[in-house]
This record gives sequence, structure tokens and C-alpha cells, in this order.
Amino acid sequence: MFSLPCVLFAGGKSSRMGQDKSLLSFGGFSSLAEFQYDRLTKLFKHVAISTKTADKFSFQAHFILDPIEVDYAPTAGFVSMFHALENDRVMVLSVDTPFVGEREFRVLIEADHEGMDAVIARTPTGLHPLCGIYHRSLLGEFERMLREGDHRLGKLLSSRQIRYVDFSDEEAFANLNHPHEYQEALSRFCAPNK
Repeated sequence: MFSLPCVLFAGGKSSRMGQDKSLLSFGGFSSLAEFQYDRLTKLFKHVAISTKTADKFSFQAHFILDPIEVDYAPTAGFVSMFHALENDRVMVLSVDTPFVGEREFRVLIEADHEGMDAVIARTPTGLHPLCGIYHRSLLGEFERMLREGDHRLGKLLSSRQIRYVDFSDEEAFANLNHPHEYQEALSRFCAPNK
């Protein structure tokens, strides 16, 4: 089991999906969030869910709530996460990436070291800022961004000590942003192993 905590980000708008994707059924669970929480608790000693409200979920978990007055933005999740946890580094994962597994987590953890502000997954199609390790050294900057309504993670990452870890397997980092991607993920999850 990995000793650093993992926070599942499930507080987004899901505007492209047309409904709250964290509540879509997946993998035999009533919601994608519950599926993710269940599998992550088998890999990490401590798992929490970052969200705007815990009332929407039908299962028990450690929830970290975003400030009520803040619009949907990962910046709020990062600030709340570091205020709620005492750890200096935290693995984060977006709720809509159900295929990132133990191998990917292990590679990210092995790439992390002191002096870094974050370790972020990267594939040939681009960065995956909600799949990586964030250090407490970024908290002040996240707080400033939240105050100023600046939610551009890419801009923040470009100005700090970031290690990008390259992965060739795009499928592991598939995001379920649109209904057809959700349907494809259901088919892939239910397909027999080759």
C-alpha cells in the first residue's frame, strides 16, 4: 500500500457529459465515485474525495468539501485538500479516469523527490494535471489563485518545479468527458481480458 494519501477530485461541473459524471454507475457500483473510492482504498492507506457536497453520494467516505461560495474549480479542491490534510504531498486523481492503476501510481511516486512542487503524468496527447503528486509548497499559490479567481492549472505548473512523467499508454489516462467516452469505458471495463 502507498503511504501518501490520495484525493479523488469529484467536484467538477460535468458540463460536457450533461450530468454529474461522478454519479454515473460503473464497474458494478452505483456511481463512478464509489467505484474509484473502493479501488483506491486498496492501493492507498488514506483516500478522500474532494467535492462541493457529500450529500449526493450514497456511500461512506472521507469527504473534503470545497468552499460553498467558490464556483467549480480544481483550485478550490487543492486549497481545501491541504487545509484538511497534514501531509506535505498528496496524490490526486480525477474521478473520471477509472483506468489509472497501481503501475501508473508507482511510477509517479518513484519519480517524486524533495525540491519538486509536483509530479504530473504526461502522455503523447498532453498533460494530465489531475493525475499526479502535489506538494504543500504550492498551497500559497493556490490560495492566491483562488482569491483572484484564476483557475489556470497549466499556468501555475509552467512556473514551478514540476517533473513530468511520460507514459505511452493513452488508454490508462482516458477521461470520461462525453457520453460516448462513458459508453466506451463501460464496454472496455466489461470486455473479457485478451
